[in-house]
Amino acid sequence: MPDVTVNHTVVLAGGGPTGLMLAGELALAGVDVAIVERRPSQQLDGSRAGGLHARTIEVLDQRGIAERFLVEGTRHPALHYHMIALNMQDMPTRHPYVLALWQNHIERLLADWVQELGVPIMREREVAGFTQDDAGVDVSLADGRSLRAEYLVGCDGGRSVVRKAAGIDFAGWDATTSWLIAEVAASEEPAWGFRHDERGTHALGKMEDEGRMRVVLTELHPRPDPERTMDDVREGLIAAYGTDFGVHSPTWISSFTDATRQAAAYRAGRVLLAGDAAHVHPPVGGLGLNLGVQDAVNLGWKLARVVQQKAPTDLLDSYHAERHPVGARVLRNTMAQVALRRQDDHTKALGETLTELLSMDEPRRHVIADMSGLGVRYDLGEGHPLLGRRMPDLELQTADGNVRVFTLLHGAQALLLVLGAAEGGVDRAVIRATAAGVHGVRMIAARYDGVWELPGVGAVAAASVVLVRPDGYVAWVREGAVCSLEEAVERCGC
Repeated sequence: MPDVTVNHTVVLAGGGPTGLMLAGELALAGVDVAIVERRPSQQLDGSRAGGLHARTIEVLDQRGIAERFLVEGTRHPALHYHMIALNMQDMPTRHPYVLALWQNHIERLLADWVQELGVPIMREREVAGFTQDDAGVDVSLADGRSLRAEYLVGCDGGRSVVRKAAGIDFAGWDATTSWLIAEVAASEEPAWGFRHDERGTHALGKMEDEGRMRVVLTELHPRPDPERTMDDVREGLIAAYGTDFGVHSPTWISSFTDATRQAAAYRAGRVLLAGDAAHVHPPVGGLGLNLGVQDAVNLGWKLARVVQQKAPTDLLDSYHAERHPVGARVLRNTMAQVALRRQDDHTKALGETLTELLSMDEPRRHVIADMSGLGVRYDLGEGHPLLGRRMPDLELQTADGNVRVFTLLHGAQALLLVLGAAEGGVDRAVIRATAAGVHGVRMIAARYDGVWELPGVGAVAAASVVLVRPDGYVAWVREGAVCSLEEAVERCGC
């Protein structure tokens, strides 16, 4: 195959949930973006990840596509921490639930959205390496072709070629245990649900297809190699249940471990990492896909502003500064949950103590805010409790009628919300700061007379003027501000 160079402003290596979400974010901002994906179609082997947490659903709501997922998924009012059901119904969000929806469906819906936005997906292609210079990145594909881009983002999973080629360290912890997973047919009715023994926790669940089931078996010793056979499945079932239930006709057999690693840097010049390329961890709690999608929403608007020369390149450094601590916290969360699965008496006692604590409202809400992503706070300095947190989806009263905050974010544009606009000279300050649409900030004059409540925090004082970033996080609040609105707009690159 001859070396053919094609130009794109941004190239994304990997078309999974992270890459698709990032492509959508960039396309909304008018950036020329293309995805390089090794799979011939969006179809996955096996079901993979099985749900969306509240903040991810909010992110989709911010872009006007949440309903596509809600109509296909099943809402569960509780999330689980170490087998402990934590009811979410009192959380201050329009989406106080976990949405059960397999990754196959999630990717299909995201791919449909990306296709509507006109993003090309180069299928059956794979990034083999790259070189970068001061002006861009030359991306080499495995088939001998090449691409030229201003930026390359590795969304290519835990074995990321992009991360390795960038020389970014992937430090962490090796596997201590592993799980075998399979989708098979069974001749006998199995014992549905969870089972615990000296190996750990096992699970058998019904699939949509009659007579088929999902198998998850904890293995006695860690086996980092993901390849497994039907003999492994049968042996594992006999060891855990005393029978293999006559399993046959597998459609998917794989495994995963509790290996936990995080990239030392999410950026190396014109190359960035997102999703599993930046962090890997065991899938307990269903956090990985959600973490990657939220990485993409944090990075998307920043990368768009930089390539459009509307913000300095060091805005990209804030991507690592904000998302690396969030990723580290998720890694810690999953490591703790794996540790709690041990079957010795000391760990069981710890689990019982934790169960008692999580029956109390304050610890329960804290853990829900942490796991769901609703409690994320970026360090934007001191000030109002809203600063650095996701903007609540308030229903605002405007001259044109009522409108939700998330509806105003559908175009991925920064908002300046002026609430009670005639009070305290706010109008004059706002007009000066937003004259001629400074940095593309959209000003909305409105009223909101309800309670302001933040997940994991509780009720907070009302705000009169709020600058909301395109990703839905608050960059400035008039009350308690330590800098001017103009400085905040400049600093955050809105």
